[in-house]
Amino acid sequence: MTSPTTTRPCGGCGASVEYAPGTGALRCPYCGHQEAVAASGREVREHSYDAFLAKPRTPSSGGHRFSCPGCGARTESDAISTSCQFCGIALVADTGSGDQIAPEAVLPFALDRKGARKALRAWTRSRWFAPNRLKKVTEAESMKSTYLPHWTFDAGTVSDYTGRRGEHYWVTQTYTSNGETRTRRVRKTRWYPASGRVARHFDDVLVAATGHVPRERLDALEPWPLDRAKPYEPGYVSGHHSLRYDTGPEGGLEQAKAKMAEVVAADCRRDIGGDVQQVNSVDTSYSAVTFKLVLLPVWVGCYLFGGRSYQVLINGDNGEVQGDRPYSAVKIALAVLVAAALVAALGWLYLAHRG
Repeated sequence: MTSPTTTRPCGGCGASVEYAPGTGALRCPYCGHQEAVAASGREVREHSYDAFLAKPRTPSSGGHRFSCPGCGARTESDAISTSCQFCGIALVADTGSGDQIAPEAVLPFALDRKGARKALRAWTRSRWFAPNRLKKVTEAESMKSTYLPHWTFDAGTVSDYTGRRGEHYWVTQTYTSNGETRTRRVRKTRWYPASGRVARHFDDVLVAATGHVPRERLDALEPWPLDRAKPYEPGYVSGHHSLRYDTGPEGGLEQAKAKMAEVVAADCRRDIGGDVQQVNSVDTSYSAVTFKLVLLPVWVGCYLFGGRSYQVLINGDNGEVQGDRPYSAVKIALAVLVAAALVAALGWLYLAHRG
């Protein structure tokens, strides 16, 4: 897919400007000239899922083909925004063209590279059972500011459930210990059938729209302040890498429904009441389903340790770090020995007290 390529020239020296994290402005990496991101004047919108399904589908035509206005190089990428590999100019594809859904919103980077280094340093120094040398890792070998695509879904749900309500009661039991007859209170549970209906409105259920990064690791970077997301503007992604989505709205909705199901199950248990609950079946219907594509800021990098590469992700808004880490066999062995010694000491004290 050939995409018109946009760049924003610097008003000072003519080079391309890039979004400066935490500033709300575009900055020239060469002369330091700074200017505000152009306001779109529009609001973030939700899109009807039913209307999306009704549209005719066209097969995907692959990545964006960028034509660099600086050196004229033509490259292809699965990114929305990137930099020319030959002259370094920031390139942003026209998301209004092509067969993919355009981003509706973006949460701009608040954490710059210096902040990402600080977060990584704090993370490596706080890892228990990691080799001591890991604390000297202060920067990933490659650290790229990357906007990762996510879907958000809104929906109304009505759920009919069946289950059981358990109510505790106590009985007195008689037993013999060391030749003595004693009594004790024992808790039991009476179960009663239960059924009912619960309803809920879900707002901004968030799921990853890319398989390039492990989803469980992206989930661990939550929560995201989606209320601070801005209507998408090319300026916010200029100078940063932005991935296209590879999980469409259909797959995203299935993931969102799985998240909704956990909340609905909790609603059912509350509705059942009693001391303990069992939910046997839940039948949920969905209405007024809407969605949007939002780009979230993540510093993606890897660091080398002991001849192996480890991936790390840093939340570009609050500095939360998730990643792979090495383990120290020596520290783990020492911890096991200390735990065993502690158990042995407690056992000896118990026997001594009994004697």
